[in-house]
Amino acid sequence: MIVTYAGCQALDVTGPVEVLDTANRLLGDPESGYQIEFVSPAAPLVRTCSGVVIAADPLEAGLGPIDTLLVPGGWGLHDTLADRGLVTWIGRAAGRSRRVTSVCGGSFLLAEAGLLGGRRATTHWAYTDDLARRYPEVTVESDSIFVWDGPYVTSAGVSTGIDMTLALVEEDHGAAFTLELARFLVLFFRRHGGESQVSSILDAQLADSSPIRGAQEWIMDNLDRPVSVSQIAEHANMSARNFARVFRREVGITPGQYVERMRIAQARKLLETTDLPIRQVARRCGFTAPETFFRRFGRALEVTPSEYRHRFQSSGLVPEPAPAG
Repeated sequence: MIVTYAGCQALDVTGPVEVLDTANRLLGDPESGYQIEFVSPAAPLVRTCSGVVIAADPLEAGLGPIDTLLVPGGWGLHDTLADRGLVTWIGRAAGRSRRVTSVCGGSFLLAEAGLLGGRRATTHWAYTDDLARRYPEVTVESDSIFVWDGPYVTSAGVSTGIDMTLALVEEDHGAAFTLELARFLVLFFRRHGGESQVSSILDAQLADSSPIRGAQEWIMDNLDRPVSVSQIAEHANMSARNFARVFRREVGITPGQYVERMRIAQARKLLETTDLPIRQVARRCGFTAPETFFRRFGRALEVTPSEYRHRFQSSGLVPEPAPAG
């Protein structure tokens, strides 16, 4: 059941809905699928902050047991927090729900309803400080894309609602089906909850200044061998100290962190698209010691390289090794 309100974010609603609807179509079994319902204090027609209009039933229609309750964020959140009727309804509905979830600023409504006290939660990176300040009883994890604490799952900004919903589907229907679902939705990969809100895709964006942008390109061309900050700085025609300072200012992380994230991103690509032995994957990504690769890959993704590859193989994303002989 999805709670909507005037000024909510359309993608906070439609992202999870499309995941669930596509899951229904792939499952092909009404008994194991999801019944998607919308309720709102602004029923029957709810205008989102972008102008998209959603048809919804009044809150009174949302009686009885609820499997998964989802609360979105949006630019209308400030006024909605003052709607005591809606906040009270969310608190009571949570007691009838197997799972309670939020996207972006929806975690503010959960906290306002008294549901997140003593729990871990997240929200959009721009508002994590506000969430922590307004609700000090909540342990705010500012960098996770979604946080699962008991029956409560809170996700960060907009698109992370899709990642969160895929995790819900995985709990219900298993990893193999969920990876096939992600593939059907043309998602390059499924992100786990502990992944940074600043994803590897954002990290890969090129800096504005030519020296730093050139250094990033050089890093990508030399991921298969060890590189030091002084080598990268030399390529940018800068001192190592000045290069590290400027790089962090423009990219947001240190050169060393950037190199490691790009190595992990390249390793993921090789694990997803080739049948290279894992030790060879490690060498191609500049990890001279396989043990270092295993440790850093596991720290970044919370799975081993073998487990990561197996999950993608089970969905057909990685070709099976050719038979010997």
